[in-house]
Amino acid sequence: MSKTGRAVFLDYRSLDLGDLDMTPLHEQFAELVLHERSTSEQVIERLQGARVAIVNKAVIDASVLGACPDLQLVLVSATGTNNVDLDAARSRGVAVCNCQGYGTPSVAQHTLTLLLALATSLAEYQRDIRAGRWQQSPMFCLLDHPIVELEGKTLGMLGHGELGGAVARLAEAFGMRVLYGQLPGRPPRADRLPLDELLPQVDALTLHCPLTEQTRNLITARELGLLKPGAFVINTARGGLIDEQALADALRAGKLGGAATDVLTQEPPRDGNPLLAADIPRLIVTPHSAWGSREARQRIVGQLAENAAGFLSGQAIRQVN
Repeated sequence: MSKTGRAVFLDYRSLDLGDLDMTPLHEQFAELVLHERSTSEQVIERLQGARVAIVNKAVIDASVLGACPDLQLVLVSATGTNNVDLDAARSRGVAVCNCQGYGTPSVAQHTLTLLLALATSLAEYQRDIRAGRWQQSPMFCLLDHPIVELEGKTLGMLGHGELGGAVARLAEAFGMRVLYGQLPGRPPRADRLPLDELLPQVDALTLHCPLTEQTRNLITARELGLLKPGAFVINTARGGLIDEQALADALRAGKLGGAATDVLTQEPPRDGNPLLAADIPRLIVTPHSAWGSREARQRIVGQLAENAAGFLSGQAIRQVN
């Protein structure tokens, strides 16, 4: 395939908010067609004659691949490739490349932001100020909600790849001790504690592991019950790692110091979610935005261009199938 090929980005609006330099990607193709978003009914029509499909969440399944015989490469503008049928792509000789490590600084920063917000009761104090409670206080300050120092506390981590390492370094800068848990389905390691040993020791638990059949519902009511009273739980990985109803119940019962999540099992949560109920105390939910700094999104553009250039030169990089 030469650089004269046609590429179609089916859902670029999930990446570019009008603040990115898309030049590196345009330079790889004679024609790059950008669609803000594409419905499942539009995907096949829009990919006709295209040699390259670029997707974030748009689905490329066996039916799409079968109906688009010119397709040779799928570039995923994310790490997860669950929206692409990798087996069908492989059988048809269609390469699939993803992006990796682009959001490490952004997600690590977001993780610590959530932890700090819980430790300082930031949301509760902001709510009280808006309600006029500080203005009515008989003292110069308002101290109605707990404030916890992170120094000297223990952070438990499930998942210690590039992102986990970045979070660990930030936590250690705050004086925290970091312990690592053993993930199911992984070979045992001397520096990884079984979950039942890890959880009772930690003051905060943060998740940075992939969602697999082994890690689905990794944290249920049982595991939450093993945590110290007052412990924090943070999830910036995948929603399915935690039993969301169990987490809501634990917070309502006051068994945790608080929880924060950037992810839910269904996104967007059009059908509701147990963690969106208005009566759950000490909970912060952010809309899968941890990865979304401009810098991180610009790195994705760069990696998409690198992946395209590598494939064009016969030296594919970040290929997953």
